Amino acid sequence: MSILDENVVDIIGVDPSKGIATLVITDHLEWTSPVGEHLLLLQEKINCYLRFLEGGELEQHYPDSKGCKQQIEIAMKYEPSSEALHFIGKAREIVQGAGFDLIYRVSASDNA
Repeated sequence: MSILDENVVDIIGVDPSKGIATLVITDHLEWTSPVGEHLLLLQEKINCYLRFLEGGELEQHYPDSKGCKQQIEIAMKYEPSSEALHFIGKAREIVQGAGFDLIYRVSASDNA
């Protein structure tokens, strides 16, 4: 599963000892121009994850997540463009407004 699977949560990780539940979006796409289509896919995926969290499905399917901080993580293969970073900043505000967090990381592996 990946960013291309619009209505699917790619990865769920729950660590009750740390009090964190993470829903991961796996993004293997390059940030080449134009980035609009990539941003639209990311927006749709974030919205899917928000529906999953707000609908209580995480706690339904993963009871250990009750009481955990819930966050969405975008796991990217490639460094995001400046336009993507701006989008992520705006999306983070919206996600935090819903009571969750949004983070991103870029894979440490060689992207060649």
